[in-house]
Amino acid sequence: MVRIGIIGIGFMGMIHYYGIQRGSGAEVVAICTRDPKKLQGDWTSIQGNFGPRGGNEDLSNVRRYDQIDEFLADEEIDLVDICLPTHLHKSVSMASLKAGKHTLLEKPIAIDIDDANEIVALADQTDKEFMVAHVLPFFAEYAYAKQLVESAEYGELLGAHFKRIISKPSWSRDLADIEKSGGPGIDLHIHDTHFIQLLCGVPDAVFSQGKMAGGNFVDFLTTQYIYNDKELTVSCSSGAISQKGRAFSHGFEMFLEKATLLFEFSTLAGEPSTAVPLTLITEDGNVEQVDLGEVDPIDAFTAEIQYAVDAISNNEEPTALSGVGARDALLLCYKEAESVKSGEIVTIQ
Repeated sequence: MVRIGIIGIGFMGMIHYYGIQRGSGAEVVAICTRDPKKLQGDWTSIQGNFGPRGGNEDLSNVRRYDQIDEFLADEEIDLVDICLPTHLHKSVSMASLKAGKHTLLEKPIAIDIDDANEIVALADQTDKEFMVAHVLPFFAEYAYAKQLVESAEYGELLGAHFKRIISKPSWSRDLADIEKSGGPGIDLHIHDTHFIQLLCGVPDAVFSQGKMAGGNFVDFLTTQYIYNDKELTVSCSSGAISQKGRAFSHGFEMFLEKATLLFEFSTLAGEPSTAVPLTLITEDGNVEQVDLGEVDPIDAFTAEIQYAVDAISNNEEPTALSGVGARDALLLCYKEAESVKSGEIVTIQ
């Protein structure tokens, strides 16, 4: 049994808590938050942009801390699950690794690329797993797409376009502080840069056009990912450019040698709208909606955390959550911002 401690009981900490309940081989044994009400189980103030509102939780069997140092000194915690705002990721994840804990850090790994490199370097010096919770590969549609490409059942991937578009975010003060969140060009777009490098590898170069939000941060962009040694064309559009009536949309078109895979989901006028359900078109002209069964967003977080738990239990390499992959995803975001500013193709080094 992997014993998990969660630092940070905001929306994401709550979702991780619920997700762990649905999995196996792990249990939450401790939490850490400065909020006295949340320590007592009153999570009614928690509300995010999907999933349930917080309720009243029975934490009688959970050890509760309001100081991180005391929490990290708990010898009965195997895996520290960090669900804090991004500007705290470096200090707390490094403290967790130094305390000898397996560590699962909410995405992104950091805002500053040097900070990300420091965390990865420290993790390399330990015998503990350091993982970054990029959940997109565990959402049912993206998990299916990844499996389809990796299986080569329909041949090699030839091309793909991804998109992730929101309206101006208003649900989080930290998101509005671009120095803390990285703005849409990191906090939002990194979902797809991570998935693209996981699926296709790190590109050789990028060419991006869009609008800067200030400094090195992007508001919205479209990027072409350039692979010199592959007959592969991959692009992505991302950012906060939509009007509020379509507050969120994401999806993809993926083109394999013998099949095309399509998916597009939005929130339209405040209601979920699947414009294109996951659809597989094969070379014989057959068009089939892929049956994913009942899909609950929390299930993706359960699958993500289960993957981390299994990696620890079985001493396996957690490729889909690797710190290096998370660092590379952040690096791509910065290279794309550099391309937007310069108007030039930027190589990835």
